Amino acid sequence: MIALIQRVLSAQVDVDDQTVGAIGPGLLALVAVQPADDEASTRRMLERLLGYRVFADEQGRMNRSLKDAGGQLLLVSQFTLAADTRSGMRPSFTSAASPEQGRRWFDRLVELAREAHPGVEIGRFGAHMKVQLVNDGPVTFWLETP
Repeated sequence: MIALIQRVLSAQVDVDDQTVGAIGPGLLALVAVQPADDEASTRRMLERLLGYRVFADEQGRMNRSLKDAGGQLLLVSQFTLAADTRSGMRPSFTSAASPEQGRRWFDRLVELAREAHPGVEIGRFGAHMKVQLVNDGPVTFWLETP
């Protein structure tokens, strides 16, 4: 599983001109599922999303996690993160999970996140989404799980 996380002051996802998910300060996580993903990789990704230290402590160092900071989490499925771009001029998506598998593990990630943390919002799986954000920093990291 791959997640591109961005520390945000705010973020929202619109589908067909309707907001389907919006957060204040926290993390926007664009998430891609890969064929080898399973329950263990999904749980590990959630652990990293909630525990990765990207928020400033009293000394201004990135030493606080989303849980520590009390921030919100916006999860957005984005299979294109799994693209193979190493050659040619067009991405290959052979390293992305099938839509069925992607939905299964993305939905499981959402379920686990909502059980573990308040303030979880989501985009709409498989929809054409418009994502808006105010990146704080900017602070952006690429997370992967085996």
